[in-house]
Amino acid sequence: MAGELDVSKSRSSALAEALSPVQPNRDRLTGAKATLRPSTRRGLLACALLAGAAGVFFLSLVIGSAGIAPERMLHALAGGSDPVAHRVLVELRLPRVAAGFAVGALLALAGVLMQALFRNALADPYVLGVSGGAAVGAIVAMALGAAFALVQSSAVAGAFGAILAVYVLGRGGGTARLLLVGVAMASACGAFVTVLLALADASQLRGMIFWLAGDLEWAGSPLESSLAAAVAVAGAVLLARPLNVLAAGELRARSVGLDLEAWRLIVYVAAAALTAAAVVSAGTIGFVGLITPHAIRLVFRTSDHRIVAPAAALLGGTLLAAADLAARTVVSPRELPVGAVTALVGAPVFILLLRTAARGSKRPAL
Repeated sequence: MAGELDVSKSRSSALAEALSPVQPNRDRLTGAKATLRPSTRRGLLACALLAGAAGVFFLSLVIGSAGIAPERMLHALAGGSDPVAHRVLVELRLPRVAAGFAVGALLALAGVLMQALFRNALADPYVLGVSGGAAVGAIVAMALGAAFALVQSSAVAGAFGAILAVYVLGRGGGTARLLLVGVAMASACGAFVTVLLALADASQLRGMIFWLAGDLEWAGSPLESSLAAAVAVAGAVLLARPLNVLAAGELRARSVGLDLEAWRLIVYVAAAALTAAAVVSAGTIGFVGLITPHAIRLVFRTSDHRIVAPAAALLGGTLLAAADLAARTVVSPRELPVGAVTALVGAPVFILLLRTAARGSKRPAL
């Protein structure tokens, strides 16, 4: 009997020794996973976003359709004496890249505000008919043979005319009525633009189509859009708490004493103004304002606008600058409308994001 007990003890000790290396490893893995806190993870993601933006910015300056070797552009970027490369760098590529980042940030921030206002995952910067109104104004000016400055002024007038019309017609009915009036306004403006394109002269069609599809060549000076994007990011971060409450729903907003009507008006005007600034600068560019807020919320695992707003602005600018780089180089020396590139890439990416979010919601809690 004592022998059997000794044998069982030896077997137990051998089994414990065999399993002992596994348990510490598991403990170390669990500890490593635990040390990666949400703040650390978000910090690493922010660094990755900054690195991606810097990489796209650098490549957009070095690579292009001007037929200049990247080595010459690198030399000019380092302060070399090549006058042609320096002129292309300073007068063409640098303003265009800056405009791409600024317009992308404006569209992304407008999308963040729209989705907070309507609490709708499909809300994007163009849902209120702002782009349709700007398109009508710009196409009318082009059809009349107006100069570039007058085309932009007409786009501004059309955009703010649409903003005012949607607000007046949708006032008093809550966000649902505002959304329906905006969709109707966008449809009406789209039909009017179609009529204008059918009546336009053949020599004017190319410029009209490029404006409608989105083209950063229209962004002459990026200073205004860059300042608007910087002010918008700062404002969204400072007003993150009301945005969080507004996005949480009407019941939550009333429970904390938030003035719903006032904040809806503020967010509506801000989103419409950002959309108008982006559309006037570069035409109608789709999907940037739709997919960037979803991507940021999914990757950062938060809906806090203190994080979502600046991260979405950075990602939106990076995506649009990368799309413009592809539009300039894929079929060089020809150029594609950047809005067509964002739509071609954005549609499958958006579907992928939706599927990823659906799988995450079905995953059991551990």
